[in-house]
Amino acid sequence: MAKYLLLKHYRGAPESVNHVPMEKWTQEEITAHIQYMNDFAARLEEAGEYVDSQALAPGGTFVRYDGEGRPPVTDGPFAETKDLIAGWMVIDVDSYERALALAGELSAAPGAGGRPIHEWLELRPFLGESPTVTE
Repeated sequence: MAKYLLLKHYRGAPESVNHVPMEKWTQEEITAHIQYMNDFAARLEEAGEYVDSQALAPGGTFVRYDGEGRPPVTDGPFAETKDLIAGWMVIDVDSYERALALAGELSAAPGAGGRPIHEWLELRPFLGESPTVTE
């Protein structure tokens, strides 16, 4: 088994097919989107492939160490930045191909008008987990 991180970008990824910003969705469209993701996670949990997932608030702060005895340096919040991660999911699957298939399926979550978003998700293996790509 290999762990992968699926990053759901709200901004910063290539534009999705059904590109309507979430703030323009109806409450019913938001509810359907969240339900799709919850159902997806539940199915993966039953299969033993789900590890964890979380939605993220839009605001964040960059923090760095500034030397012994000094407080950390902060810069932010950055809700207006060009890149914004809306959430993530960690999966533990048998192969890179399975991770790709699941990312593709999650990409089809409904959006505006109930149509699939076909959004781009970033798929990243955990360090030390080398994906096996077969041709």
